[in-house]
Amino acid sequence: MRRRNLLTLAAAGAVAGPGLRTTADAAPATQTELVFPTGFGWGAATSAYQIEGAAKEDGRGPSVWDVFAHEPGRIRNGDTGDVAADHYHRYLGDLDLMKDLGLTTYRFSMSWSRVLPTGRGAVNPKGLDFYHRLVDGLLARNIRPVVTLFHWDTPQALQELGGWENRDCAKWFADYAHTVFSAFGDAVPVWLTLNEPKTVVDVGYTAGTHAPGKRDRQLANVVGHHLLLGHGLAVQALRATGSKSHIGPALSLSPTYPADDSQAAKRQAVTADAEENRRWLDPVLKGRYPQDWLAAQPKDAPVRAAIKDGDLAIIGAKNDIMGVNYYGATTVTGTGARVMKHPTSQATWQEIYPDGMFDLLTRIKRDYGDIPLTITENGMATTNPLQDTDRIAFLRDHLAAAHRTIQAGVNLESYHLWSLMDNFEWAEGYTQRWGIVHVDFATQRRTHKASADWYRSVIASNSVSQN
Repeated sequence: MRRRNLLTLAAAGAVAGPGLRTTADAAPATQTELVFPTGFGWGAATSAYQIEGAAKEDGRGPSVWDVFAHEPGRIRNGDTGDVAADHYHRYLGDLDLMKDLGLTTYRFSMSWSRVLPTGRGAVNPKGLDFYHRLVDGLLARNIRPVVTLFHWDTPQALQELGGWENRDCAKWFADYAHTVFSAFGDAVPVWLTLNEPKTVVDVGYTAGTHAPGKRDRQLANVVGHHLLLGHGLAVQALRATGSKSHIGPALSLSPTYPADDSQAAKRQAVTADAEENRRWLDPVLKGRYPQDWLAAQPKDAPVRAAIKDGDLAIIGAKNDIMGVNYYGATTVTGTGARVMKHPTSQATWQEIYPDGMFDLLTRIKRDYGDIPLTITENGMATTNPLQDTDRIAFLRDHLAAAHRTIQAGVNLESYHLWSLMDNFEWAEGYTQRWGIVHVDFATQRRTHKASADWYRSVIASNSVSQN
């Protein structure tokens, strides 16, 4: 296990500092227990297309992922999310599973095309009713619903009208948001507008390995702007209802580091930071794009024309909370090439670096103010099916970093590990397992992994033990 920046006890019975208590009577003197603030939210996260299944049931319309997954060669082994973890039919058992784990918060997404089969127009009552039952079930179990409006599954009917390439999609998204805000009122205390717009831009529209499978960087940047505009319009839509619920985005962020001490590597790290982080953070939290990012766009780049007067004021509408998806660090050389300086998980893109969480969250407070934060995703894939001790080590290290972040004064309210259960992992199909609950996709049987039992003990004690 990697070296951590932790306090250690000098001797049994040492006096504990703030947020730290000793366990001398029950454990060796070298063990410490990092105690989280009272009321800290302990959660897990999922998304609609990855777990729900029931792709063609009860009036749900197709999304871009339904179409993309059925195109030959797109998904490993030809897998699709048609059934996934069958959560649509098994949600009651899954709610009881969450209760058994002790979760106090659960982040999930609504399928836009389950609520509005063509993305706009008439509501699908059966689709909306499913989410009412899910929210009611969470509240009955004292679990706070944290609802994501868009987790990549654009309705296919809107994609045929241009999808996020079309500026009108931002308004269609805001109309959808208003529909669900009006339907749920304050029963949903936290709304997240977008999940990882960066991934839509980088993987869906640049690399083309996610839906809708396009490879056009200039178009991708237009999509990125329209996504942010949709976010801002959704924030305005919630305010218009008079709701007391909180709202913000869930951004995938990665601290960037130079691979060496050369000036070239340091400059490239700043450039990478503009692309990885500031092009999303600055518009949302400062109401402007970073100047170095804008300057790097060609003079005839379509994104320049896409940014209309007033857009950034809308995008920069005040958020109540911001979700951070943290999967690891980004390290670059003097030529801008990415190198893996730290260990990786089964997902080879993931550079595991728990201290990066501390660096990232403290940087957000330093540069953008004391906005309330929540970790909306953090986890790893592993080939260990049930005895996933490597995942436990990963989670322990990252929770230690989260604790240190809180001790440094960051307003971190809650933590949602990714993921509650094994699911459809996008282009990787079912070949990567990110859940703390094992799903046998042939029988849909759920089984606790070692990490689930470990996480349950963390939640019960509101603390993480360290040796």
